[in-house]
This record gives sequence, structure tokens and C-alpha cells, in this order.
Amino acid sequence: MIPWVHIDTAAIPKDGGTLKLMRRGSEFSIQLGQNELMNSRLSGSEEALAQLACGRVSARPSPRILIGGLGMGFTLRAALAALPERAEVVVAELVPAVAAWARGPLSEIFGGILDDSRVRLHETDVAAPIAEATGTFDAILLDVDNGPDGLTHPGNDRLYDHAGLGQARRALRPGGVLAVWSAHPDAAFTRRLRDAGFAVEEVLTRANGRRGGTRHRIWLAEKPTGGGRR
Repeated sequence: MIPWVHIDTAAIPKDGGTLKLMRRGSEFSIQLGQNELMNSRLSGSEEALAQLACGRVSARPSPRILIGGLGMGFTLRAALAALPERAEVVVAELVPAVAAWARGPLSEIFGGILDDSRVRLHETDVAAPIAEATGTFDAILLDVDNGPDGLTHPGNDRLYDHAGLGQARRALRPGGVLAVWSAHPDAAFTRRLRDAGFAVEEVLTRANGRRGGTRHRIWLAEKPTGGGRR
């Protein structure tokens, strides 16, 4: 068997630990400690995150999308495929090295999607553009952890608590969608989404898409189109 080769290590800001970029032949893996966060062979559920969320807003004249987490670009690629030419996709990536990997060792996987005129890549915590926005985004896609908890960065917990969900709701336009990827179920998070005023749908998907693989889930939380809280 071809052995894994350690390509690079990246520190997560604010003492969040370190990420390792590994390669085995044509396969890449990004790991945090003993946890594999993503693998280049398994992109189905990340693509589903974008397809499900963007599919709900793609008919809007100029949809504006915020993606939290660049990863290996699977969510971004699927979003671009689902959105019209007049769309804008803002990607917030906390770890600068991950953005550098996209143009370096992972450039074959990315295939130039960062050069798409619709893409705006910012090296920042996704919590920042969410907190700054009011009725700005048609969809917010979060794939920054293995679920609604701060695995890769403890500060991410605030994205999923009551205050963070309230900020996400304010950042969305009426009828906008907050989509959250997770490797595991979380009934308490579903309740928090509903408490925050979202209409919630939970979708099961597979790590390898139609070819199967581990079960993952995606929350689709829609902001009401009128009345109620802002």
C-alpha cells in the first residue's frame, strides 16, 4: 500500500491546534489530531450542502452566498455550478495556510475555481461577516467543524448557540437559508434553530454521494419571508 506523506502543517489561529495536509498517491487528507476532517475521495455530502442550499435561492436575480470554510473546495465548486452568473460567493477561511494549499499542493483538486469572477475569498473567521451583515445574504453555508460544535476551533461554538443563530438570521434576506453540515445528529441544535425562528429541515446524505459511505446530515434552516423577528 502507498504510504501517507506529510505535506504541510498549519496552525489554527487562537490556539486552535494544528492541521496536517497528507497525501497518498493522488489522494489528499486534512487532519486535526487523529480526526480526518476531509478527504479528496469523499466529497458527496459537501457538494450536497451547496446543492441543497443554493437550489433554494438560485432563481433570485443576484444571489449572494456566504460559505464558511474553504476546505478542499467541494462546496464552493458545487455552489458555483448551481448559481447564475450574476451571483456572488463570499468564502471565509480562518486558516491562511488552507487558502495557500488551494493554490499550491491542492491546485489540481481546485482546478482554478478561486479565479471565478463570482468568488471573493477572505482569510477571516466566518463569524465576522455574519455579525456585520443585516439582510445581506441569500444563503449561509457552514462547514467549519464536524458538526454544530467547536471541534476545529473552540470559538466556533458561538456560531451555533442562541446568539450566533440570531446573528445568522439577521444576516439573511427574507426566505434565505442557513445550511449547516454535520457528521452526526444533534437534536439540541435542531431545537435551537427552531427557537431562533427558523423553519428547519434535516437532510441525511452520504459522504460519497450516490456511491454510499458514512451518513452525514445537513440542516436547512429557512428565514421566514415576512413578519416575526428580524
